[in-house]
Amino acid sequence: MSALLAPPHASEVRFETLTPDWLDAVMPVELAAYAHPWSRANFQDALAAGYQAQILLADDTVLGYFVAMRGVDEVHLLNITVAPAYQGQGWSHLMLDALALWSRGQKAQWLWLEARVGNHRALHVYTRYGFNRVGMRKDYYPNGPGRREHAIVMSMPL
Repeated sequence: MSALLAPPHASEVRFETLTPDWLDAVMPVELAAYAHPWSRANFQDALAAGYQAQILLADDTVLGYFVAMRGVDEVHLLNITVAPAYQGQGWSHLMLDALALWSRGQKAQWLWLEARVGNHRALHVYTRYGFNRVGMRKDYYPNGPGRREHAIVMSMPL
């Protein structure tokens, strides 16, 4: 893994709770990172439901964020995003560390997620982190007008 590189002017890298106040800063990152991004309403619904949502900041620059849903003995990662300018620098691993730590504190036994079949970069990150492919959800993600893409289901024991 390469060294974690924050913006050159940054004096502090930290996690904060992702609140609605951060959505104006998060939405441009989400739109830049994905062909089929979450909508503002998706984020608002997740926050209103009380899901675990953290934003990774270098001073006030958004490096990334994640949203996860707690279950009975598991946590389901719904969205993890690294700003395109900071991808490939290890920030996703740091956010997964933070998620795993929080999940263990919640007494979760497993982490779960879905990733697009075509998202090779994400699949590589998850596999390197310790997730295993356990299934597939056919036609799970939208992939353009009238098209769908399969999702790989992955899990990792905590």
